[in-house]
Amino acid sequence: MNKLFIIFLFCFVASCGSVEFIYKNDKNLINPLYQKTKVITSGTDLNFMNSFLPMFFGKNNEHSYILKININEKKTKRSVETNQATSNLRYELRFYYTLTSIKKNCITYEKEIVSYFSIIPKSSGYNYGTDTSLEKKYELAIGNNLNQFVSILSNVNIDTCYEN
Repeated sequence: MNKLFIIFLFCFVASCGSVEFIYKNDKNLINPLYQKTKVITSGTDLNFMNSFLPMFFGKNNEHSYILKININEKKTKRSVETNQATSNLRYELRFYYTLTSIKKNCITYEKEIVSYFSIIPKSSGYNYGTDTSLEKKYELAIGNNLNQFVSILSNVNIDTCYEN
C-alpha cells in the first residue's frame, strides 16, 4: 500500500510539471500609462467615464502622454411593437483611442474598441428598474472597454511613433 501511494504521488507531481500560472509574467499586470497620462474625452458624455478614468490612469505625475478618447454612441431599435413602442434597444459604444507622446510629439498608438449591450424597456415612460439596469450596463461596457484597452497596451510598444 505504501508503494502504491508513492507511485500515485510521483505521477501527480509529474503531471503538474508543465502547469503555467496566469500571473507568472508581471508584464500583464502593469498599465504602462498609469500616472503618466493626461486623459481627454470627447464625443458622447457618459456619466461613469469620469469615475473610471482615475482608476485606470491615476493622477498625471510624469506628463509623458496624452490619451484622447472619443466616444460615439449609436442606439438601434431591434424590435418595435405594433403601437410603435420599442421592446428591444441595442446600444453600440465606439471608443476611439489616440495616444500621443509629449516627449516625441507624435502619435504612438491608435485603436478603436467597440462595446455592445441591449436593453428591454419595461415601459415607454420613466421606469426606475429600466433606468437602473441601463446605468449598470453603461458602467459594465465602459469598464470592460477600458480594461480591454489597457490589456492591449501591455503588449504594444508605446514608445515608437505610429505610422499611418
